[in-house]
Amino acid sequence: MNRIFFRFFVLVMLSITAATFVIYFAFSRLFGDPLDDIARRQAAAQIFLLEQYVDQAPPDDWLTRLNNVREVSDVRYDLIPLGEARAALSAGRRAVLDRGGIVLDPAGRSFYRRVDLEGERYIGSHEEVLRAQNLPIDIDQALKREALRYIIVAVALLVPIALWSRSHWQGLQALSRVADEFGSGKLTARAQMKPSAAVYPLAERINHMADRIEHLLEAQKSLLHSVSHELRTPIARLEFALELLDARAKDPDLGKRIRAMEGDLHELNALVGELLDMSKLDSARNLQAEPTALAPLLRECTRMLPPSPHSLDCAVPDDLGEPELDRRLLARAVCNLLRNAQKYAGSRIELSAARNGNAIEIAVDDDGPGIPEDEREKIFDPFYRLDRSRDRATGGFGLGLSIARKAVALHGGTLRAESSALGGARFVITLPA
Repeated sequence: MNRIFFRFFVLVMLSITAATFVIYFAFSRLFGDPLDDIARRQAAAQIFLLEQYVDQAPPDDWLTRLNNVREVSDVRYDLIPLGEARAALSAGRRAVLDRGGIVLDPAGRSFYRRVDLEGERYIGSHEEVLRAQNLPIDIDQALKREALRYIIVAVALLVPIALWSRSHWQGLQALSRVADEFGSGKLTARAQMKPSAAVYPLAERINHMADRIEHLLEAQKSLLHSVSHELRTPIARLEFALELLDARAKDPDLGKRIRAMEGDLHELNALVGELLDMSKLDSARNLQAEPTALAPLLRECTRMLPPSPHSLDCAVPDDLGEPELDRRLLARAVCNLLRNAQKYAGSRIELSAARNGNAIEIAVDDDGPGIPEDEREKIFDPFYRLDRSRDRATGGFGLGLSIARKAVALHGGTLRAESSALGGARFVITLPA
């Protein structure tokens, strides 16, 4: 958000600077160099004295009056050859000098003017130029005044722009906070603004959108909970009926079919449980974070696994610290990854962890068939399984990895799939330390 207004401020400053140069060049082209105009105003007294006192003298008294001025003035007046004066001036200024005009040199604090064009002042006067030096010209002071004018104009523009931008910035900051709260799972977050606020129409649309999303999510959760709980009632009845039927069955084939049906019911019951767990991971409000010793928690996860013929190596150091986390949710995520490794590993599974700067990385490796690179993001989608020909006893429901990623995301971390050095898949959990 600050970047937007910083760029806007820089754009305004560049625009004011560009306008300053445009004004300078436009005025120079239309009305002459502004510096010459400033210098002419500062040397106005000397120019007036030359034109109204010296030039008004009779032809034979022109030099006398010029000498009188030399005696009483701090300005130095010299008569120099026309060629020398023309050599000291640029082409444009030489043309003005040739016409008999006054040519100012602000940098040299001087001006040039031909004595006359016809030689009427004295013999040879048409070949001489009057040069006045040490004029009271101070361009630096004039430039400071001009700069001060532009600064005042810039401030006069920037102050209302800053006030206008500040109101927009505050409104956008408020909307940003609402978006963060809503994105973190606080579905009741809304933008509270006065109708006079500049971003009020945008806030109203965001509030309408949030209302719609909240209603949809609440309806989805309600439907999921209702369906899940309604399913558990007939499942319980079927389990009870199958137990009674199994106790009375004497035919071995019938008993085998009953046990297969019981397996299907247990699978359906497990699916309902995982769906309910998924619905609980949609909001950070379900996170109960507290300082937790991470190393003992990871070692405990290895003891929570079902029996397996695979060897499990646990390379977890003791210096992982005690980050803020929900012990139950993180354990669920790690156990899901370990159970997934048990399903697909050939003979070896490895659980490792390490601190990496301001993060903690937890990795689960196996020596199974691995995961194709183009499938490594899809496997975290609910109900997605790599081998759709597998039965659910091997492939599961496709919810374990999705639950693990959601649990890690609630802690502000990430879960990704990579290739393992063991030859199979590698799942890496990255948590803020």
